[in-house]
Amino acid sequence: MIKEVIVVEGRDDIDAVKKAVDAEIIATGGFGINKRVIDRIKEAQKRKGVIVLTDPDFAGEKIRSIISKRVKGIKHAYIAQEDGIKGDDIGVENATPEVILRALNEAKVTLEEKNEEYSMEDMFFFKLTADSKARERRLKLGKELGIGYGNAKQMVSRLNNYGIDKDEFVEAMKKVESILGE
Repeated sequence: MIKEVIVVEGRDDIDAVKKAVDAEIIATGGFGINKRVIDRIKEAQKRKGVIVLTDPDFAGEKIRSIISKRVKGIKHAYIAQEDGIKGDDIGVENATPEVILRALNEAKVTLEEKNEEYSMEDMFFFKLTADSKARERRLKLGKELGIGYGNAKQMVSRLNNYGIDKDEFVEAMKKVESILGE
């Protein structure tokens, strides 16, 4: 598994990267990159490191520049324009898994064993799934930990991939319960 969190532009890019590697991925939403996304990238950089892999076009470079100005110390992965073209479309989503893997390797990714500290059992135990307030709890937990909102499966993945230890998780859950008056 790749230690760093990979930042891409959109959903199709996430799908392409997932075909190439096992990694946590954040999508910026294109030019619509907002403070919430930047804060999530900052948290990812603090916890695991970040590699930015944007489209080889003007928009991709602009997004890369925005992130670089606001988040220090990130790594950059690049694909060549000719490796990201499909018809009239240019982007990471058109690159082969081999091209994506090569770009990430050139950015000096760090590999680590996959952390499996959290499971769906934890989601049930802490009422983060199968409960009327589960969505609200996950929303508050994601905000408290700086990892963003996700469904139960995504939350398990983020807790594991961001290296959140049990003490930090339990403290965050106590705050969530306090906020919700539980």
